Amino acid sequence: MILVRRRAGGPPTGPARVARTRSHELSTGDRVLQWVSGVAATIPLAGLLFITIILVVWAIPAIIYSGFTVFTSDKFFIGSFYNPNFSSVNGIVAPYGASYGALTFIVGTLTSSLIALVLAVPISVGGVLMLSEWIPRRLEGPLSTFLELLAGIPSVVFGFWGLTVFGPFLGAHIFPALSHLGVILPFFKGSWAYNGQGLLTASLVLTLMIIPIIASTTRQLVKRVPVLASEGAMALGMTKYEMVRVVTIPYVRTGIIASALLGWGRALGETIAVLLIIGMANNPPVNIYGTTSTLASTIAADLDSAFSDGTGMAVRAMAMLGLLLLIMSLITNLTGRLVVRRISSEALPVGRGV
Repeated sequence: MILVRRRAGGPPTGPARVARTRSHELSTGDRVLQWVSGVAATIPLAGLLFITIILVVWAIPAIIYSGFTVFTSDKFFIGSFYNPNFSSVNGIVAPYGASYGALTFIVGTLTSSLIALVLAVPISVGGVLMLSEWIPRRLEGPLSTFLELLAGIPSVVFGFWGLTVFGPFLGAHIFPALSHLGVILPFFKGSWAYNGQGLLTASLVLTLMIIPIIASTTRQLVKRVPVLASEGAMALGMTKYEMVRVVTIPYVRTGIIASALLGWGRALGETIAVLLIIGMANNPPVNIYGTTSTLASTIAADLDSAFSDGTGMAVRAMAMLGLLLLIMSLITNLTGRLVVRRISSEALPVGRGV
């Protein structure tokens, strides 16, 4: 009877009906999972677009008031909040004499983060190679744990340490010696604050803060280097230095670039530590020791007082700085992805690499 009904096109019965029901349940589950996953994947993009739109809307009046001279004005003056006399430029009302240029803070942000990156990458990679190739195994674990713990220290602790201990030590003992190098390296020439506040101190503290990020990521990549490739290099008579240069570094170079960009992103957006150390001056640094400001530190320092402006322009200027910082971070990440994709597509001595 079952065979007759099947041949006649009737509905399946018995095991066939159970299989059809289970298949229907699985397809429903797949659709639910697909919908939930799609929503989860859309939330970060929607959040980024929402933040960007809000910043753009709030920043437009400040940009119009500046006459589209955001990148050429050398001051960010917000000291006239309580002046009853207001000025109107391009139809936008702001405190009298206010200027909303951001060049100082762009220079301070890029300079401090790039100095930190240049110092942190070789220290991180060199430390990881030392841990993986030359340090005894019984010491590798404790040293690696210390490195991971360093990444968990709050930034305000780094800032307080830099303000009270590290900065004064540099100003009293290290900067005088570095200034003698000004004969050979002009950017080391110049005066400095003996309390140590300034660009170089902030960059050195940022270096300590991003080393754990770069080093921990690089350490995981080095562990993924094929053992046969390393042992084969040693069997051919290479020294450890030659093996690291020919095998390890080419295999993980894409990952090193990616980890360096992660560290750079942290340095670009660091706020509290830089706020306490960099000196908060509304002008570009006169030398490598000079005081200056960054985008993030300026927002943190002046946002509270910005709400005292009756015109609301100071808050909109803060939105402009936030928009610039967001654009810089996005450009950094997109550039990093392009570089990593291009390098990873090239043939490496021991394979594609990570």
